[in-house]
Amino acid sequence: MSGHSKWSTIKRKKGAADAQRAKVWSKLLRFVEVAAREGGGIIENNPTLATAVQKAKQASVPNDNIQRAIKRGTGELQGESYEETSYEGYGPAGVALLVHCLTNNRNRSSQDVRAAFNGAGGKLAEPGAVAWMFEPKGVVIVPTHGTTEDDVFLAAADAGAEDVRASDESFEVITPPEAVRAVREALQNAGIEVESSEVTQLPKTTVELDESDAKKVLNLVDALEELDDVQDVYANFDIPDHVLAAVAS
Repeated sequence: MSGHSKWSTIKRKKGAADAQRAKVWSKLLRFVEVAAREGGGIIENNPTLATAVQKAKQASVPNDNIQRAIKRGTGELQGESYEETSYEGYGPAGVALLVHCLTNNRNRSSQDVRAAFNGAGGKLAEPGAVAWMFEPKGVVIVPTHGTTEDDVFLAAADAGAEDVRASDESFEVITPPEAVRAVREALQNAGIEVESSEVTQLPKTTVELDESDAKKVLNLVDALEELDDVQDVYANFDIPDHVLAAVAS
């Protein structure tokens, strides 16, 4: 599993019961609202909305909140007008970062993202500088307990999975973006527990970090993810398990 995926999993588990829940829910509901506005409110006909709703449910967002966000997106309820924007940059050790935002104020987003990069030893780059280093993929996370890599691959392959990557605690099933939902359902139908699923941006190459650089890069990622307008941060770092364990503790 890539370093950023492992760090995101650790943060998601730690964040489930802390004061960040309200901010996380707000961002996820904004994603649901925009997805419904752009592709309609019927989940079965809108893959982006399906992903947004799935991510919200994984974070324990109440269904009533999700349904209201969908209605705001479709115009049944009054809502904000958000637009998508992205920023690209470099962090310590030359790590590439791709930052996706949903905002109602581009100037605010730009200033906040720039300040986060500058404050954590990074720098913004021109559009296109790092986006080519990433490609959209579906990722389904399966805990290792109770199953094997072969079982996971056999269940997922016919539904469109491309690869299965193993780490100490989980299997990372890689899919084309359009197949992530089918793969998730195939695994669940086979009796295999699914921890999470999403469409993300995976790096084509990675930069391995030692403990010192890992702390600096993760500080930058955390600073960006704290911003209200930032929905997702993608990075091409890889941190060995023993280093990540030391940093996370």
